[in-house]
Amino acid sequence: MLNFPYVQVQIKNHDYKSMNENAASIVPILKQLPFFANLNEQDHLEIIKNIQMQLFPVNYPIFKEGEPGDKMYIIRKGQVKVNKGGEDIAMLNTNDFFGEMALFSSEPRNATCITTLETEVFTLSKDDMFKLIQTNPELASHINAEFLDRIKENDARDQQKNQ
Repeated sequence: MLNFPYVQVQIKNHDYKSMNENAASIVPILKQLPFFANLNEQDHLEIIKNIQMQLFPVNYPIFKEGEPGDKMYIIRKGQVKVNKGGEDIAMLNTNDFFGEMALFSSEPRNATCITTLETEVFTLSKDDMFKLIQTNPELASHINAEFLDRIKENDARDQQKNQ
């Protein structure tokens, strides 16, 4: 398989008011994500300060099942196919997110994600998320509750599939 390069644009360390339109467009998406939906505006802005943007070509494997995970992805534009155990299980589009469990778990990736179109994604790394949680106990508490809910949902889905 050919390994295509990708482009990475760093949004970090900018004042929110001076961020470009791409960064500002993240707030409505964050409000849709279970881990971040109930956070206040200041928490959202802190998360945005740690987001990077990456551009991937068509048919690019963003990550593979079994690999260690170190970041989550939010699709700004494009499409990503999710494959688990050799079976396509989802097609993700603009504003969808994936890989979020990597922020809070040391488990390997449970699926492979491959672009089907040229795709721009916003990413948030595990290290940056950890720093945010250390400085904000309310954020840590909310995310912990959402993480536990997500684990229960994933376990239930896996059990249902195995029956």
